[in-house]
Amino acid sequence: MKRRQGRDVRIAVIGAGPGGLATGVLLAKAGFEDFVLLEKHPGVGGTWYRNRYPGLTCDIAAPLYQFSFELNPEWSGPYPPQPELLDYFERCAEKYGLLPHCRFGVAVRSASWNEAEARWSLTLDTEETVEADVVVSAVGMFGDLRFPDIEGLDSFRGTRFHSAAWDRDHDLRGETVGVIGSAASAIQFVPEIVKEARQVHLFQRTANWVLPKADDPYTEEQHERFRNDPKAVQAARDEVWNTLDPGGAGAFTRISAQMEAVCRAHMEVVEDPEVRAKLVPDHPWGCKRPLLSNHYYPAFNRPNLELVTEAIECITPTSIVTADGRERPVDTLVLATGYETAKFASVVDFVGRGGARLADAWSDGAHAYKGVMTAGFPNLFMLYGPNTNGDSLITTIEFEAEYAVRQVQRLVDENLAWIDVKPDAEAAYNEELQQEIAKVEPWHAGCSDYYRSPGGRIVTQWPGRMSELRRQLETPDPDAYDAGRVEAMRREPAAR
Repeated sequence: MKRRQGRDVRIAVIGAGPGGLATGVLLAKAGFEDFVLLEKHPGVGGTWYRNRYPGLTCDIAAPLYQFSFELNPEWSGPYPPQPELLDYFERCAEKYGLLPHCRFGVAVRSASWNEAEARWSLTLDTEETVEADVVVSAVGMFGDLRFPDIEGLDSFRGTRFHSAAWDRDHDLRGETVGVIGSAASAIQFVPEIVKEARQVHLFQRTANWVLPKADDPYTEEQHERFRNDPKAVQAARDEVWNTLDPGGAGAFTRISAQMEAVCRAHMEVVEDPEVRAKLVPDHPWGCKRPLLSNHYYPAFNRPNLELVTEAIECITPTSIVTADGRERPVDTLVLATGYETAKFASVVDFVGRGGARLADAWSDGAHAYKGVMTAGFPNLFMLYGPNTNGDSLITTIEFEAEYAVRQVQRLVDENLAWIDVKPDAEAAYNEELQQEIAKVEPWHAGCSDYYRSPGGRIVTQWPGRMSELRRQLETPDPDAYDAGRVEAMRREPAAR
C-alpha cells in the first residue's frame, strides 16, 4: 500500500463506467489499494449500464473499443450490441477485483477542497461524506440528460421517456409513437421500434449524414482464430487503430466531400424521393457527430414510419402539433434529445481553492490542461474531460487514466500533499488547442451540435490524432504544476 509519511493515499473515483474501471485497474497495478469507486447506478458499465434502448451498439469497432489490457476474442461482430458491451465491463470488474472497491447506488452531489488538510470532502446523496486525498472524476461527458424546450411537454398524459432512460417495461406493440430527435440514438432505435409499433412519427429538426458500416458477424472460423491466437486479436485492434489514427480530426476537412458521396449513395435505398430529399443535410459531413447505421435509411421504406420535418409548435396531453397546424395523436413520446455534454466534471459541484466553483470557472466553456486538470482544483483529475473526444473513447480514457495514476505516484514519490496545474500552463495549452480546432473546417460550418458550450466555443473535441493525445499525456511535465509538500502543509497549513 502506498503511503505518505505514514498516511495512506486515499483515492475516490467518481463513476464505475469504463473510465472508473480503467482507473481502478491501473491503481491496483501500481500498488494503490485504498480507493473507492462511487457509482450512482446499481452496477458497473456507465453509459452501457444506463442506456438500454433497442438497437444500441457502439459506433467504434470493438477491436479498438475495449481495454488494451483485456482484449476480448468473443465479440459477436465488429459493432457488438449493448448487452455484450455491458457483459464485457462486468467481467473486467470481476476479473480485476474491483467489485469490493465499488459502492453502488450513491451519487456524489458535491466535493470541497480543504486547503488546511490538503484533502477533498465528497458529499453523497445519502448525506454521507467521503474523505479523499485524490479525486478522479470518471463521470464522462454523457451525464445529465437534455430535454427539449417545447410548450406543453409536461402536459403530455401518455407514456413519456428519454431514450437514455428507456422504459423497458413499456410495450410499444400496437401503439403510435412520437420520436423527437433524429441523431445518434434515434438512428439506432427507430429501425427497431417500427417493427412493433403501429405507427412511428419521427420529428427531425436537422438531417444527419449516416454512413454504412462493415458489420458482418464474425464467423466461427474467425472466433477460433481469436481464441487460439492472441496475436490475431491484437492484429484486429491494430487494424482499426491504423485506419482511424493517421487521419485524426484533421481528416474531416480532407474527406468531407468523399464521405458525403458515400452517405448519398447509402440513402439511395430510400424509395420515396421526397423522403430521401428530406434526409439530405444542409451542412457538410463532419460538422456534426458522424453517425453509422445499416438499418436507418431502409426503415423509411416501411409504411408505418413517417418523417416529419415541420417544426413542433406544441405538445398537448395527447398529441404533437407542428407549425403547419397538423395534430398527430400519439400514445408514447420518446425524447431522443441527447445529453448536456459540455458540463463534464461540473455535474458534481466541485468547490476548489478559495471557494471557487468548477461550474463558475467554466462559465465561458469547460477547459483543462491536457483535458485532465483545471487550475485551482488540486488533486482532481478528470477522465474524458474537455477537448478529449476523439475516435475511440475507451482508448483515450486509458491514456488519461494512466496520466492520472502517474500523478498520484508523483504525490507519493515526492512526498507531496497536493499538485495543481499552473494557470499560465493551462491557458497556453488551451490557446494552442483552440488554434488547432480552428483548422478543422467542418466544425465551423454553423451547426448546432453537442461540441459547443453555450458561448459557442468547442469544448468536447480533440483536434488531433489519438496518438498525439497519448504522446502529450505521456510526456513528463512537472514544470506545468505547482506543488506543496507534506512538511510544508504541517508547518503552514494554508500555504500554497
